[in-house]
Amino acid sequence: MNSEPSSRRGLILINTGPGKGKTTAAMGTALRAVGNGMRVLMLQFLKGSWHYGELDSTQAFGGNFVLKQMGRGFVKVGGAETDPEDVRLVQAAWAEAREAILSGEWDMVVLDEINYAVGYGMLDPAEVAETLRNRPEMVHVILTGRNAHSTLVEIADTVTEMREVKHAYQKGILAQRGIEY
Repeated sequence: MNSEPSSRRGLILINTGPGKGKTTAAMGTALRAVGNGMRVLMLQFLKGSWHYGELDSTQAFGGNFVLKQMGRGFVKVGGAETDPEDVRLVQAAWAEAREAILSGEWDMVVLDEINYAVGYGMLDPAEVAETLRNRPEMVHVILTGRNAHSTLVEIADTVTEMREVKHAYQKGILAQRGIEY
């Protein structure tokens, strides 16, 4: 009889750091999950109004991989510059995310760019942490964005920091379709 605790449980993963690839890595994990028969919801907290290749590709999976852009795109932050509409959109995205995580309807919920929303003071890290602690046992959650809050890093099972070694734009090469978007 094996006395070790079960190793099967939902994980909290964070992709953070100043380098490129945080969202792409989360999408790769989500794609792996869908390929294993899991249902994935990806909520993009600040992205919106732009067309990304990811939007088209997830539609091929029907209801098993749902991607929703919840923001307006570029967000000004700091003092009086933070637009109340952006704060409202982040709060609405969080309400939907919280409900999705706690519902147990999804095997994985990706909270894309939530670390920015927390870092910009638009979302309370303690509230996010409480939801993550209270989620159903087998729900996996991935959080992306730079500067992950220490409260969230502490409760995460896996934290990966992306760091840029070099990037094509340093040579004047513009963002490439199929690579950056």
